[in-house]
Amino acid sequence: MPNPLSALNKFLARYRIDPYIVALLTTVGLASVLPVHGPAAAGLGGVTKLAIGVLFFLHGARLSREAVIAGITHWRLHLTILASTFVLFPILGLFASHLPAALLSPPLATGILFLCCLPSTVQSSIAFTSIARGNIAAAVCAASASNLIGILLTPVLAGLLLRSHGGFSLDQIWSIVEQLLLPFLAGQIARRWIGGWVGRHRYILGLFDRGSIILVVYTAFSEAVTGGIWHQVSALEIGKLLVICGVLLAIVLGITAWGARVMGFDKADEITIVFCGSKKSLASGVPMASILFPAATVGMVVLPLMIFHQIQLMACAYLAQRYAARTERAAPGGEPVAAS
Repeated sequence: MPNPLSALNKFLARYRIDPYIVALLTTVGLASVLPVHGPAAAGLGGVTKLAIGVLFFLHGARLSREAVIAGITHWRLHLTILASTFVLFPILGLFASHLPAALLSPPLATGILFLCCLPSTVQSSIAFTSIARGNIAAAVCAASASNLIGILLTPVLAGLLLRSHGGFSLDQIWSIVEQLLLPFLAGQIARRWIGGWVGRHRYILGLFDRGSIILVVYTAFSEAVTGGIWHQVSALEIGKLLVICGVLLAIVLGITAWGARVMGFDKADEITIVFCGSKKSLASGVPMASILFPAATVGMVVLPLMIFHQIQLMACAYLAQRYAARTERAAPGGEPVAAS
C-alpha cells in the first residue's frame, strides 16, 4: 500500500513547493476552523512565549563568533545590506502605506510598514547566496548582524513609522529586549558549553525553529479569527496584497543589484547584497508582532509578512538558479567560480 506521506513529499519536491509554506497555510486554515479561545488561549499564550524565548536562546547558541569576525571586515558590503534592510525598505513601506484605502486598507498598511522594519532572514539568505555562488562568509555575518541589530532597531523604527497608528511604549520595547535579546545573549554565553551539541543536532533544532513559528502563527491567527479577521479581509484584498508585496520585492531586488554594480562590488558580493538585502524574517517578525501589537490585531499585522515571505522564497529560488547558471557559463571550462 503506497505511503501517503511519501507521495506528498514527492509531489512537493517535484513542483518545488516548500513544505514549510504548506505547514504555515495549513496552520492558518486550522486556526480558521478550530481557533483556540478562553482559558486555553491564555495557556497557549504562555507556552508560545516560552517557545519564543527558547527559540532566540538557540539562535544565540548557533551563531558562530568566528564567522562574524571573519566577515565583519567587509564593512562596505555590510553597510550596504543594512541600508537596504533598515533604510530602503522603510522608505518604500512609507510610500506603500500612503496608497489609497481602496488598494490597501489601514490595518494591512500597518502590516506592510511593520514588515519593512524587520531584519533579514538568516537561513534562507545564506542558503540562496550559497546556491548562487555568492560570498557565503559575508552572508553569514551580514544576516546574523541584521538579526541582532533588528532586535533593538525594529521596534524603534516601527514606533517611529507607526506613530499615526498609536506608536509603541517603552514597556513594549523592553518586552522585546526581555523576551528576545536577553535569551539571545544567554545563548551566546552558553555557546561555549552547548555549541557542539547544537552543531550536531541542527536538523532537530531546525524542526523546533519552524515548529515554534507555526505555534506562534496558530496562536496569532486564533486570536485574529476570534476577532473576525476573515470578515475584515476579502479574497480581493489578499490578491491586492500579493501584488503589492510582489512589487515591493521586485523594487528592492532591482535596486540592490543595480546599486551593487554601481558601487563596484564583484559578482560574489553583488549576489550576497541581493539575497541578504531583500529578505524579511518571518522567524523574527512573528514573535515581535505578538509582543508589540494587541493580540486581536496580530493576525492582520503578520498577514502581509506571511505573503511576502512566500513570494521572497519562490522568487529568490528562481533568481539563485539564474545567478548560478550565469556563473557556471562565465567560468573557464564551465566550472563554478568559488565564492570569496
